[in-house]
Amino acid sequence: MNDKNYRPLLAHLSMFGACAFWGLMAPIGKDAMTHGLTGIDMVTFRVCGAALLFWLTSFFTPREHVSRRDLMLLPLAGLFGLVTNQCCYTIGLSITTPVNASIVTTSMPIFAMILAALILKEPITGRKAIGVLMGCSGALILILTSAAATDAKVGDIRGDLLCLFAQFSFALYLALFSPLVRRYSVFTINKWMFLWAAVFILPFSWPQVAAIRWADVPVRTWWETGYIIFVATYLSYILTMVGQRTLRPTVVSIYNYVQPLVSVIVSVAVGMAVFRPSHALAVVLVFSGVWLVTKSKSRRDMEKEK
Repeated sequence: MNDKNYRPLLAHLSMFGACAFWGLMAPIGKDAMTHGLTGIDMVTFRVCGAALLFWLTSFFTPREHVSRRDLMLLPLAGLFGLVTNQCCYTIGLSITTPVNASIVTTSMPIFAMILAALILKEPITGRKAIGVLMGCSGALILILTSAAATDAKVGDIRGDLLCLFAQFSFALYLALFSPLVRRYSVFTINKWMFLWAAVFILPFSWPQVAAIRWADVPVRTWWETGYIIFVATYLSYILTMVGQRTLRPTVVSIYNYVQPLVSVIVSVAVGMAVFRPSHALAVVLVFSGVWLVTKSKSRRDMEKEK
Protein backbone atom coordinates (compact mmCIF):
# COMPACT_ATOMS: atom_id res chain seq x y z
CA MET A 1 0.00 0.00 0.00
CA ASN A 2 1.54 3.30 -1.07
CA ASP A 3 1.65 6.38 1.14
CA LYS A 4 -1.12 8.11 -0.82
CA ASN A 5 -3.61 5.39 0.09
CA TYR A 6 -2.17 4.69 3.54
CA ARG A 7 -2.53 8.20 4.98
CA PRO A 8 -6.32 8.57 4.48
CA LEU A 9 -6.89 5.08 5.88
CA LEU A 10 -4.73 5.89 8.91
CA ALA A 11 -6.59 9.17 9.39
CA HIS A 12 -10.01 7.47 9.32
CA LEU A 13 -8.87 4.75 11.70
CA SER A 14 -7.40 7.36 14.04
CA MET A 15 -10.59 9.42 14.19
CA PHE A 16 -12.75 6.35 14.65
CA GLY A 17 -10.45 5.06 17.39
CA ALA A 18 -10.41 8.38 19.25
CA CYS A 19 -14.20 8.74 19.18
CA ALA A 20 -14.74 5.10 20.13
CA PHE A 21 -12.34 5.51 23.07
CA TRP A 22 -14.25 8.64 24.15
CA GLY A 23 -17.50 6.71 23.83
CA LEU A 24 -16.19 3.99 26.14
CA MET A 25 -15.02 6.63 28.61
CA ALA A 26 -18.61 7.38 29.69
CA PRO A 27 -19.57 3.88 30.94
CA ILE A 28 -16.05 3.11 32.19
CA GLY A 29 -15.78 6.44 34.03
CA LYS A 30 -19.27 6.03 35.47
CA ASP A 31 -18.37 2.60 36.82
CA ALA A 32 -15.16 3.93 38.39
CA MET A 33 -17.05 6.79 40.03
CA THR A 34 -19.54 4.40 41.61
CA HIS A 35 -16.83 2.11 43.00
CA GLY A 36 -14.45 4.11 45.14
CA LEU A 37 -13.83 7.44 43.39
CA THR A 38 -15.76 10.70 43.12
CA GLY A 39 -16.05 13.06 40.17
CA ILE A 40 -13.49 15.43 41.73
CA ASP A 41 -11.05 12.54 42.21
CA MET A 42 -11.42 11.47 38.59
CA VAL A 43 -10.94 15.01 37.23
CA THR A 44 -7.77 15.40 39.32
CA PHE A 45 -6.28 12.09 38.19
CA ARG A 46 -7.18 12.74 34.57
CA VAL A 47 -5.75 16.27 34.41
CA CYS A 48 -2.58 15.56 36.38
CA GLY A 49 -1.97 12.24 34.63
CA ALA A 50 -2.39 13.75 31.16
CA ALA A 51 -0.16 16.71 32.09
CA LEU A 52 2.60 14.30 33.13
CA LEU A 53 2.25 12.22 29.94
CA PHE A 54 2.26 15.21 27.58
CA TRP A 55 5.27 16.78 29.32
CA LEU A 56 7.21 13.51 29.16
CA THR A 57 6.35 13.13 25.46
CA SER A 58 7.37 16.72 24.72
CA PHE A 59 10.98 15.87 25.63
CA PHE A 60 11.07 13.45 22.68
CA THR A 61 9.36 15.71 20.12
CA PRO A 62 10.65 18.82 18.32
CA ARG A 63 10.69 21.76 20.72
CA GLU A 64 8.55 24.76 19.78
CA HIS A 65 9.09 28.31 20.95
CA VAL A 66 5.96 29.75 22.54
CA SER A 67 5.74 33.53 22.53
CA ARG A 68 5.34 35.39 25.81
CA ARG A 69 1.89 36.61 24.75
CA ASP A 70 0.72 33.07 24.05
CA LEU A 71 2.14 31.86 27.37
CA MET A 72 -0.13 34.41 29.04
CA LEU A 73 -3.16 33.17 27.06
CA LEU A 74 -2.61 29.47 27.76
CA PRO A 75 -3.85 29.64 31.39
CA LEU A 76 -7.16 31.05 30.15
CA ALA A 77 -7.32 28.42 27.42
CA GLY A 78 -6.73 25.73 30.05
CA LEU A 79 -9.44 27.24 32.25
CA PHE A 80 -12.16 27.11 29.58
CA GLY A 81 -10.94 24.15 27.52
CA LEU A 82 -10.05 21.79 30.36
CA VAL A 83 -10.90 22.93 33.90
CA THR A 84 -14.50 24.04 33.37
CA ASN A 85 -15.12 21.54 30.58
CA GLN A 86 -13.75 18.44 32.30
CA CYS A 87 -14.96 19.32 35.79
CA CYS A 88 -18.53 19.88 34.60
CA TYR A 89 -18.54 16.81 32.35
CA THR A 90 -16.94 14.41 34.81
CA ILE A 91 -19.01 15.53 37.79
CA GLY A 92 -22.10 15.54 35.57
CA LEU A 93 -21.33 11.99 34.43
CA SER A 94 -21.01 10.89 38.06
CA ILE A 95 -24.60 12.10 38.62
CA THR A 96 -26.42 11.24 35.38
CA THR A 97 -26.24 8.23 33.05
CA PRO A 98 -23.55 7.56 30.42
CA VAL A 99 -26.29 7.60 27.76
CA ASN A 100 -27.44 11.12 28.64
CA ALA A 101 -23.90 12.42 29.03
CA SER A 102 -22.83 11.08 25.63
CA ILE A 103 -25.92 12.42 23.82
CA VAL A 104 -25.40 15.88 25.33
CA THR A 105 -21.73 15.79 24.26
CA THR A 106 -22.71 15.95 20.58
CA SER A 107 -24.31 19.38 21.10
CA MET A 108 -20.93 21.16 21.13
CA PRO A 109 -21.02 22.23 17.43
CA ILE A 110 -24.34 23.97 18.09
CA PHE A 111 -22.85 26.04 20.90
CA ALA A 112 -19.80 26.68 18.71
CA MET A 113 -22.03 28.05 15.94
CA ILE A 114 -23.91 30.36 18.32
CA LEU A 115 -20.70 31.70 19.86
CA ALA A 116 -19.08 32.09 16.43
CA ALA A 117 -22.04 34.25 15.40
CA LEU A 118 -21.75 36.39 18.54
CA ILE A 119 -17.95 36.64 18.78
CA LEU A 120 -16.64 36.07 15.25
CA LYS A 121 -19.69 37.56 13.46
CA GLU A 122 -20.30 34.39 11.48
CA PRO A 123 -23.59 34.62 9.54
CA ILE A 124 -26.57 32.61 10.78
CA THR A 125 -28.24 31.00 7.78
CA GLY A 126 -31.72 29.49 7.77
CA ARG A 127 -30.21 26.00 7.85
CA LYS A 128 -28.11 26.87 10.89
CA ALA A 129 -31.12 28.35 12.69
CA ILE A 130 -33.16 25.20 12.07
CA GLY A 131 -30.23 23.08 13.23
CA VAL A 132 -29.91 25.04 16.47
CA LEU A 133 -33.67 24.78 17.08
CA MET A 134 -33.63 21.01 16.53
CA GLY A 135 -30.56 20.49 18.69
CA CYS A 136 -31.96 22.59 21.53
CA SER A 137 -35.26 20.72 21.30
CA GLY A 138 -33.45 17.39 21.62
CA ALA A 139 -31.47 18.60 24.64
CA LEU A 140 -34.66 19.94 26.22
CA ILE A 141 -36.44 16.60 25.76
CA LEU A 142 -33.48 14.83 27.37
CA ILE A 143 -33.44 17.22 30.34
CA LEU A 144 -37.21 17.01 30.85
CA THR A 145 -37.02 13.21 30.72
CA SER A 146 -34.36 13.29 33.44
CA ALA A 147 -36.36 15.78 35.51
CA ALA A 148 -39.38 13.45 35.51
CA ALA A 149 -37.36 10.27 36.05
CA THR A 150 -37.63 8.25 39.23
CA ASP A 151 -35.03 5.71 38.09
CA ALA A 152 -31.35 6.69 38.25
CA LYS A 153 -30.78 4.65 35.06
CA VAL A 154 -32.90 7.16 33.11
CA GLY A 155 -30.90 10.23 34.07
CA ASP A 156 -30.55 13.16 36.44
CA ILE A 157 -31.29 16.74 35.42
CA ARG A 158 -28.35 18.09 37.44
CA GLY A 159 -25.88 15.87 35.61
CA ASP A 160 -27.45 16.63 32.23
CA LEU A 161 -27.14 20.39 32.81
CA LEU A 162 -23.52 20.06 33.96
CA CYS A 163 -22.62 18.03 30.86
CA LEU A 164 -24.43 20.61 28.72
CA PHE A 165 -22.48 23.45 30.31
CA ALA A 166 -19.26 21.49 29.69
CA GLN A 167 -20.00 21.63 25.95
CA PHE A 168 -20.71 25.35 26.15
CA SER A 169 -17.38 25.88 27.91
CA PHE A 170 -15.46 23.94 25.26
CA ALA A 171 -17.25 25.79 22.45
CA LEU A 172 -16.28 29.09 24.11
CA TYR A 173 -12.70 27.87 24.30
CA LEU A 174 -12.72 27.10 20.55
CA ALA A 175 -14.24 30.49 19.69
CA LEU A 176 -11.71 32.43 21.77
CA PHE A 177 -8.53 30.38 21.41
CA SER A 178 -8.78 28.54 18.08
CA PRO A 179 -6.01 30.67 16.45
CA LEU A 180 -3.75 29.99 19.45
CA VAL A 181 -4.31 26.23 19.28
CA ARG A 182 -3.54 26.10 15.55
CA ARG A 183 -0.14 27.79 15.98
CA TYR A 184 1.42 24.89 17.87
CA SER A 185 1.50 21.10 17.91
CA VAL A 186 -0.84 19.02 20.02
CA PHE A 187 2.00 18.22 22.43
CA THR A 188 2.97 21.85 23.00
CA ILE A 189 -0.60 23.02 23.48
CA ASN A 190 -1.66 20.18 25.72
CA LYS A 191 1.40 20.10 27.95
CA TRP A 192 0.79 23.75 28.87
CA MET A 193 -3.01 23.55 29.04
CA PHE A 194 -3.01 20.43 31.20
CA LEU A 195 -0.28 21.89 33.40
CA TRP A 196 -2.33 25.01 34.04
CA ALA A 197 -5.46 22.93 34.55
CA ALA A 198 -3.65 20.94 37.24
CA VAL A 199 -2.49 24.19 38.88
CA PHE A 200 -6.09 25.47 38.96
CA ILE A 201 -7.68 22.23 40.17
CA LEU A 202 -5.21 20.81 42.73
CA PRO A 203 -5.62 23.48 45.46
CA PHE A 204 -9.34 22.71 45.61
CA SER A 205 -9.32 18.96 44.99
CA TRP A 206 -6.23 17.85 46.90
CA PRO A 207 -7.88 17.60 50.37
CA GLN A 208 -10.49 15.24 48.96
CA VAL A 209 -7.95 13.22 46.95
CA ALA A 210 -5.71 12.93 49.99
CA ALA A 211 -8.64 11.56 51.98
CA ILE A 212 -9.17 8.62 49.58
CA ARG A 213 -9.02 5.28 51.33
CA TRP A 214 -6.66 3.79 48.80
CA ALA A 215 -6.88 0.23 50.12
CA ASP A 216 -10.66 0.26 49.80
CA VAL A 217 -10.64 1.22 46.10
CA PRO A 218 -11.02 -1.90 43.91
CA VAL A 219 -8.23 -2.80 41.50
CA ARG A 220 -10.75 -2.61 38.64
CA THR A 221 -11.38 1.04 39.47
CA TRP A 222 -7.68 1.84 39.12
CA TRP A 223 -7.57 0.07 35.73
CA GLU A 224 -10.59 2.11 34.64
CA THR A 225 -8.89 5.31 35.82
CA GLY A 226 -5.76 4.35 33.89
CA TYR A 227 -7.87 3.85 30.78
CA ILE A 228 -9.38 7.33 31.12
CA ILE A 229 -5.98 8.97 31.64
CA PHE A 230 -3.92 7.15 29.02
CA VAL A 231 -6.38 5.96 26.37
CA ALA A 232 -9.38 8.31 26.55
CA THR A 233 -7.28 11.44 27.10
CA TYR A 234 -3.62 11.18 26.07
CA LEU A 235 -3.91 8.67 23.21
CA SER A 236 -7.25 10.02 21.92
CA TYR A 237 -5.89 13.57 21.68
CA ILE A 238 -2.96 12.29 19.59
CA LEU A 239 -5.21 10.19 17.34
CA THR A 240 -7.46 13.19 16.77
CA MET A 241 -4.44 15.22 15.66
CA VAL A 242 -3.48 12.48 13.16
CA GLY A 243 -7.00 12.44 11.72
CA GLN A 244 -7.42 16.20 11.51
CA ARG A 245 -4.18 16.63 9.57
CA THR A 246 -5.55 14.62 6.62
CA LEU A 247 -9.35 14.70 6.75
CA ARG A 248 -11.60 17.66 5.96
CA PRO A 249 -13.40 19.29 8.92
CA THR A 250 -16.75 18.10 7.57
CA VAL A 251 -15.49 14.51 7.54
CA VAL A 252 -14.04 14.87 11.03
CA SER A 253 -17.37 16.18 12.33
CA ILE A 254 -19.14 13.01 11.18
CA TYR A 255 -17.08 10.98 13.64
CA ASN A 256 -18.71 12.94 16.50
CA TYR A 257 -21.60 10.50 16.16
CA VAL A 258 -19.40 7.50 16.96
CA GLN A 259 -18.96 8.54 20.59
CA PRO A 260 -22.63 8.46 21.68
CA LEU A 261 -23.34 5.32 19.65
CA VAL A 262 -20.56 3.40 21.41
CA SER A 263 -21.54 4.80 24.80
CA VAL A 264 -25.24 4.01 24.40
CA ILE A 265 -24.67 0.46 23.15
CA VAL A 266 -22.20 -0.42 25.91
CA SER A 267 -24.14 1.31 28.72
CA VAL A 268 -27.42 -0.38 27.84
CA ALA A 269 -25.75 -3.75 27.23
CA VAL A 270 -24.17 -3.84 30.70
CA GLY A 271 -27.34 -2.57 32.41
CA MET A 272 -25.84 0.75 33.43
CA ALA A 273 -28.61 2.76 31.73
CA VAL A 274 -31.88 2.35 29.84
CA PHE A 275 -32.77 3.69 26.41
CA ARG A 276 -36.32 5.02 26.17
CA PRO A 277 -38.28 6.36 23.17
CA SER A 278 -37.67 9.89 24.49
CA HIS A 279 -33.93 9.21 24.30
CA ALA A 280 -34.32 8.08 20.69
CA LEU A 281 -36.23 11.27 19.82
CA ALA A 282 -33.57 13.38 21.54
CA VAL A 283 -30.85 11.57 19.57
CA VAL A 284 -32.61 12.19 16.25
CA LEU A 285 -33.14 15.89 17.01
CA VAL A 286 -29.64 16.55 18.35
CA PHE A 287 -27.88 14.58 15.61
CA SER A 288 -29.97 16.23 12.88
CA GLY A 289 -29.37 19.66 14.37
CA VAL A 290 -25.62 19.12 14.56
CA TRP A 291 -25.58 17.78 10.99
CA LEU A 292 -27.38 20.89 9.68
CA VAL A 293 -25.03 23.20 11.57
CA THR A 294 -21.84 21.47 10.39
CA LYS A 295 -23.10 21.30 6.79
CA SER A 296 -23.99 25.00 6.68
CA LYS A 297 -21.67 27.43 4.92
CA SER A 298 -19.34 29.60 6.95
CA ARG A 299 -18.54 33.23 6.23
CA ARG A 300 -15.31 32.13 4.53
CA ASP A 301 -17.25 29.78 2.23
CA MET A 302 -19.65 32.58 1.28
CA GLU A 303 -16.78 34.98 0.57
CA LYS A 304 -15.11 32.37 -1.66
CA GLU A 305 -18.30 31.97 -3.68
CA LYS A 306 -18.49 35.75 -4.18
